[in-house]
Amino acid sequence: MSDYNRNAWGQTLGQPTVANAAVDQGLRSYMLSVYNFMAIGLAITGATAIGMFLLAVTQDPAQAAATLKNGMYLTGLGKALYLSPLKWAIMLAPLAFIFFLSAGLYRMSATAAQFAFYAFAAVMGLSLSVIFLVYTGNSIARVFFVTAAAFGALSLYGYTTKRDLTAMGSFLVMGLFGIILASLVNIFLGSSMVQFVVSVLGVLIFAGLTAYDTQRIKEMYYELDDDGTMTRKAVIGALSLYLDFINMFQMLLALFGNRE
Repeated sequence: MSDYNRNAWGQTLGQPTVANAAVDQGLRSYMLSVYNFMAIGLAITGATAIGMFLLAVTQDPAQAAATLKNGMYLTGLGKALYLSPLKWAIMLAPLAFIFFLSAGLYRMSATAAQFAFYAFAAVMGLSLSVIFLVYTGNSIARVFFVTAAAFGALSLYGYTTKRDLTAMGSFLVMGLFGIILASLVNIFLGSSMVQFVVSVLGVLIFAGLTAYDTQRIKEMYYELDDDGTMTRKAVIGALSLYLDFINMFQMLLALFGNRE
């Protein structure tokens, strides 16, 4: 945190110390790394989702393996991804990857942690490519920018607030497990009401988690960490914020996206 190694005499006089400046600069560099890793992950996810969608659909009936309601056609790849039993593996693959990362990131080298995070972002993009079949491109873009604005404001609050968000975070994590369970059950129920409730609660939960995770990531900083440890912490922090962003985006899209 930026309060580490504060000099009481310097604080009393209102004068910054050399130690304060070093820690603050180190913290800013660390948080910048977190946001950079997150931004790269989001870019990989977006590029993968769009690229996979373009490969999965066609306007040429000669290449069609299945017909969509809006006059588009699925290629053989698209039919395998979205209509075959493979779709369940693609849908659940990000969740399995998260468990793998949660168990392994702390033991990986800094470079391996980065590549593992980027691989996860690509898998998430593959899973999210289906949204282009469900929602209009304009509504996806609109909800993305709304999510980005909300995320930025919430993360800034988490970074600057003096309030301890630990108690709120513990409550939100319990809520997170609840909506994950409800979402998995609703895959088989297909209830629109359950989906609506999950989406509303999900927006609130991930909004709170964005602020909480930002504060927690800030508090993970320690100026004496070596470069490898610092990078690994930044990747772990980026993964948390990335998941907050992606999940908030999906919940908002379910609420406000215009369907094809």
